[in-house]
This record gives sequence, structure tokens and C-alpha cells, in this order.
Amino acid sequence: MDRGTDFLKSQINNAVMQHQTFVDNLADHEKQADDARYRALCARFLPRAQTHQRMLEDYQRELGAEAGMAKKALGKALGAARDLADAARESDFLRLVGDIVTARQSEDTFKTFREAGRALGIARLQQIGDMGEREHDEYHREANRLAQQMFVEYVREGDTTGLNISPSSSTGFDATGTSPGTSASSY
Repeated sequence: MDRGTDFLKSQINNAVMQHQTFVDNLADHEKQADDARYRALCARFLPRAQTHQRMLEDYQRELGAEAGMAKKALGKALGAARDLADAARESDFLRLVGDIVTARQSEDTFKTFREAGRALGIARLQQIGDMGEREHDEYHREANRLAQQMFVEYVREGDTTGLNISPSSSTGFDATGTSPGTSASSY
């Protein structure tokens, strides 16, 4: 396993490739989504995700850590695998859940960068981590709320025989997207 600068470079390379998947997902799903709320979520967070990606890539260049041809080929292969997986996900709900998982990976990476930057005294790494973690956390709150709303809607729109659910036509969420008895901050 790499150590020192080589380790940092390899982790930045990995973050660049992994986060690019999230950026690509948002761009693709903004165009593909049938649900207007999902399209709007993607459109709202895509510019932020692109900013995070640029920050990662700029730091990658500063470190002289540009991914080699093998890493770039792996990144393209992962992108192709993502496209195939997306093709199998025929619903906005499943695409959204996949985006949440991908964003969570990035959020965890950013959190690690923030804390490592603090511990090591690398202000740039801490700044990248802090901004990315904070904004990915915001994405999660909104994406999870939407996923919960869509889940309820998908169940209610189908045959609910034997489920003993209320026949209410409401989604069970108020105008802010919060279910009764919870606050938006609890997500």
C-alpha cells in the first residue's frame, strides 16, 4: 500500500473517478427523469457537483497526481458499467436511490478529506472536504425526502389490497416534504 504523498495522490485519483460518476448521474438523470421533482433536484445540485469535481481535479493537478492511462481506462469502464446499470433501472425511484448511494460515497470521502486535512494541517484538503461534505449532506437530505415521497406514491398508485393502508390520496407528506410528526432536520 502507498504511503505519504503517493497515498494522498492515489486517494485523490480515486475520489476524482468516483465523484465523476455522481456528476455524470446527475447530468444524465436531469435529462432522463420523468418526475419533475427529480429533474429539478438534479438540476439544482449539478452545478455544485461540477464545482466539487473541478476542485478535486485542480487539487489532483496541484499534487501531480493525474490518473494514468490505466486509471482513466478503469474510470471509463466504470462509467460504461454505470450506464448499463442505469439502463436496467427503469424507474426514477431506482435511479434516485442509486444517486443517493453514489453521493453517500462521495460525502464519506469528503468527510475523510476534511478531517485528514485538519489533522495534517493541509488547508486545501480540509477546504475541499468541508465544502463537499456539507453540500453532499444537503443533497442527501433532499434526495432522501424525495425518495420517501416517491416510495409512498408508488405504493399508493398500485394495487394495495391486503396492505391495510389508509385510502387517503395524500402522499403522507406536508408541503415541505416532511412526513407528519417529523422535522426536516431529522432526515
